[in-house]
Amino acid sequence: MNPIIEFCISNLGMGSYEAMQVLEEDPNLDVIEYGCLDHCDQCAESLYALVNGDVVTGETPELLVKAIYQYLEENPMF
Repeated sequence: MNPIIEFCISNLGMGSYEAMQVLEEDPNLDVIEYGCLDHCDQCAESLYALVNGDVVTGETPELLVKAIYQYLEENPMF
């Protein structure tokens, strides 16, 4: 089972789209796009994604990708 990375379509428009594109190329991740993830305050403040249900943020797309991989390293699924 791969880690699940979820993106809000509104946040993609704010800049996290670039991070999603990078992560989609990793065959060890399941990347999903939703209309809304119900984290509107977070969405308005920064780039973010849900990683296995937990919010992970980054100031830029590059930092978001880095934060997601760091989260996965620190919180293995198994």
